[in-house]
Amino acid sequence: MILNGFLLGLGVSLIVTPIVRRYARVLGVIDRPDRERKKHAKATPLMGGVAILIALCLSMLLFQDDLLGGFLLKKHLIGIMLGAVVLTVGGILDDAYDLPPAMQLGFTSAAALVVIGSGIGIDYITNPFGGTFRMDAWEIPVLTLGGNPHHLTLPGDLFAFVWLMIMMYTTKLLDGLDGLVSGLGVIGFTTVALLSLMPEVAQPELARLAMMAAGATGGFLFYNGFPASIFLGEGGSTLIGFLLGVMAIISGGKIGVTILILAVPLMDTAWTVVRRTVFERKSLAVGDLGHLHFRLRALGLSHPQAVAAFWLFSAAFGGAALFIRGREKVLALGILAAVFILISLHDRSKNSQDA
Repeated sequence: MILNGFLLGLGVSLIVTPIVRRYARVLGVIDRPDRERKKHAKATPLMGGVAILIALCLSMLLFQDDLLGGFLLKKHLIGIMLGAVVLTVGGILDDAYDLPPAMQLGFTSAAALVVIGSGIGIDYITNPFGGTFRMDAWEIPVLTLGGNPHHLTLPGDLFAFVWLMIMMYTTKLLDGLDGLVSGLGVIGFTTVALLSLMPEVAQPELARLAMMAAGATGGFLFYNGFPASIFLGEGGSTLIGFLLGVMAIISGGKIGVTILILAVPLMDTAWTVVRRTVFERKSLAVGDLGHLHFRLRALGLSHPQAVAAFWLFSAAFGGAALFIRGREKVLALGILAAVFILISLHDRSKNSQDA
């Protein structure tokens, strides 16, 4: 049954993506290579997130009975789909009208709040050195719908909101090379599925959902690989981070595994924030060529080679996360962070000397 969901998502995405591509052209939602950081050779349609959304939601609706149970309830599925719709609609508007950053932030925040409002939250986080950190110390009544009370749980809901925002903006900022984010999405969703099938997690429903997402993203990747004939767009790039973040929460706070899957992109995002706000005094709303994927291209790697390097790191660390335990995960992240910081500082020092 897990394979059926994957195949349905894959098949629908393969069929729907060319249709979305054509309508993006008709609507004029196109990315033109008119800026320094846009290296594609020709004007390319956006709105790829629409294809992934359609494939995923159709798969969820047709196989909803196989998704319900365990940690997944009907209200959770509704919350995930509504949040994904909010992101996709916001992404289309941004791609078409170049919305100001505050409005973009409004859509991503709304998507996160919709999911949290559906009851998807963090009750505890596993302490890598033993035990757990409880995240449900305070429950504040908010409203009652259909006789069911809804609470704001602190600090868990706040942590979940911040986590989802970090995930969405990590994949958004990473979306600079053909197939990079969509490929990482396939790797990430597959890793989550494998994690969910392990005896200590035992969440087959989440495994099915993750494989539906892997299929929907994989079908899109067929058209998004270099040279891409359609891009993810704002809605698609944030959608992949959103789904990975939500699945990490549903899987019982398995945040560490998702961090390892996206370890390099997360560190690159953190370094970008520090570099641009502390060292360069620039706005985060304006893109530049300082991201790792652009730096790899500047070092001489071809477009496919730079993308493959990211995929390899993601698959290696994600695969390792399935077998190593808490302390080993912290150690692996610590070593990788130290190496990344040293390389980044060396590059900055070299660039300053060259200037």
